[in-house]
Amino acid sequence: MRAIVLVGGFGTRLRPLTLDTPKQMLPVVDRPMIERVVVKLGAVGVTDAILSLGYRPDAFFDAYPDDTLGGVKLHYAVEPEPLDTAGAIRFAAIEAGIDSRFIVVNGDVLTDLDVAALWAAHTDRGAEGTIALTPVDDPSRYGVVPLAADGRVEAFIEKPPPDEAPSNWINAGTYVLEPSVVERIPAGRRVSIEREIFPAMVTDEALFGVQSDAYWVDAGTPDAYLRSQLDLVDGTRADEPAVAATADVSGEATVDHSIVMAGVTVAAGAEVRDSALLPGAVVEAGAVVKGSIVGPGSVIGRGATLADLTVTGRGTTVEPGTTLSGARIPESDD
Repeated sequence: MRAIVLVGGFGTRLRPLTLDTPKQMLPVVDRPMIERVVVKLGAVGVTDAILSLGYRPDAFFDAYPDDTLGGVKLHYAVEPEPLDTAGAIRFAAIEAGIDSRFIVVNGDVLTDLDVAALWAAHTDRGAEGTIALTPVDDPSRYGVVPLAADGRVEAFIEKPPPDEAPSNWINAGTYVLEPSVVERIPAGRRVSIEREIFPAMVTDEALFGVQSDAYWVDAGTPDAYLRSQLDLVDGTRADEPAVAATADVSGEATVDHSIVMAGVTVAAGAEVRDSALLPGAVVEAGAVVKGSIVGPGSVIGRGATLADLTVTGRGTTVEPGTTLSGARIPESDD
């Protein structure tokens, strides 16, 4: 069983964390996001994962020099230019010589979806393509997918206005595809699977969907990235250790409902709530971090306050006494 993992995006929504790091290499509690995605695939029988790369491919090469991850063999397909979702799938499939049924997953989606059940439903229906669907409160950010009674996709409506969405079941970013889908994708240009390929398959009555209310989060925004981590330590999804063994947290500091990663220092009198402190971050005495993300190696100065999803990039210093709300430090040009 082979899978293509889409990890080529620039991660602009997660800046400044992604100014020098692909978003799938950002840590989720104690390991990079990509590890959680690939290990999940390995657990359902995936033997080979083709990483469709674009931005900073060296970060993946350096992290996995033996080209294996959790028992899954890694292969790399580095796009010469951004090709969008379908273009990336085509490029990766050809590079890896895929000529049989395969899985596609978005590398920034963290989910407990039963991929084996998705594969089985695809097989039973004789589908050309089968997509996983998940319910959301606001479907306007996603591709909405109404189904017929037999599970066939009736339409694929990309990011409809909130009051016009025919359903709250959206594309969950996991697919089972036949190799014939690759042949549908034009070469030499950007091609969106959501806007071009899936609608064409709907017309041909070749696309099916499987609804699942399993845990699902698109971790590509600061809010979702933070939430996906807290869900792993507060019992929502799991009960993983929230404070790394190598972190130095003063007994006179307050840390509540937060992730404190490896090598972090939290000084006496500091307060950290509903936040994530990435590896090597320092929160000095009297500083307050609420509902925010402190980037790797960042220093939050004495008495400073970060709130309302403030995000600091790698190696950033917030001067003592500074108050930030909803800030991005450093700010991105775009």
